[in-house]
Amino acid sequence: MRTVELPTVPPLGDSYRHALTAAAAGAVTRRVGRAGRGGATTGLPDVTLSARGVQADAERLTAYQHLVGEPGTDVLPAGFVHVLAFPVATALMVRDDFPLPLLGLVHVANRVEQRRPLRLGQELDVRSWATGLRAHRSGTQVDLVSEVAADGVTAWRGVSTYLAKGVRLAGSAPAASQPVSVPAAADDDGTGSGTGSGTDEGTDRRPFEPPVPTAAWRLPADTGRRYAAVSGDVNPIHLWAPAARAFGFHGAIAHGMFTAARALAAVGAVRGESFTWAVDFAAPVVLPTTVAVRVARSDPATGTSTATGTSTSAGTGHDLTVWDPRRRRPHLIGSVAPLPTA
Repeated sequence: MRTVELPTVPPLGDSYRHALTAAAAGAVTRRVGRAGRGGATTGLPDVTLSARGVQADAERLTAYQHLVGEPGTDVLPAGFVHVLAFPVATALMVRDDFPLPLLGLVHVANRVEQRRPLRLGQELDVRSWATGLRAHRSGTQVDLVSEVAADGVTAWRGVSTYLAKGVRLAGSAPAASQPVSVPAAADDDGTGSGTGSGTDEGTDRRPFEPPVPTAAWRLPADTGRRYAAVSGDVNPIHLWAPAARAFGFHGAIAHGMFTAARALAAVGAVRGESFTWAVDFAAPVVLPTTVAVRVARSDPATGTSTATGTSTSAGTGHDLTVWDPRRRRPHLIGSVAPLPTA
């Protein structure tokens, strides 16, 4: 796998404009097969995109921390590191040789390994590549892997799983989604062993039993616009209801990573400096709304969880659940757990 060095981090707005232009010109049909969205996909680009010397902006960091509920320190929250890496991954997804259309991709899961803290002022190196193109009962899934390094050492690794509904792999029959796992660390050549957020297609179809909530979040209509202002993710489905309805949603939907980041912030400092953070997105959060939330210490031995409140005990994992209390449908199910020490 070859590496392509980007001279600068591409603005997300430029990537979305490129995707809109490509869709209008019929390039999406060309990329997914002459039969259109239902056509056969090809392979993934054999390339890793890399951006060096990326730095966080202090004002943007502060605004992000305030929005999701993280403390105002110089430590970059794991979700904010995703914000820094996401434009590089998106630049890969708008390449002509990427087989899936960016517009309409659904973010169904996200996995992060926070190996060590990253801080404001550090120069970061970001690289992203695609892997795991696979059949799903509703289309095709793919993983976008990003790594962020400081001083030559990888400190953060994220895997975002996307679903292209209605797009089929060549020669494959529809298949159920497989459990998502973080791929092994990338080799030196970059190989590893715009999107909407939330879909019932991305998770197991086991019955959901709402737990006892520990909080409720009131999310106003401008939630997507506020997150877009700090993240740069200006996908129109998150900004305005008419744009979201054009893509089949009932209204503007919250960014999945906003919901995930706010749930992570609710865990607090008890999560430690090195941890895994895994979320599966289910039903999209249509704005405005009020969602129920449970953040609870997990007990792997019993499979139960205990509400955290203002817990300060370190070394335990936490379960994260966000759901619609009226319709009793999950929006997000996830976990945070300390990384094993060497």
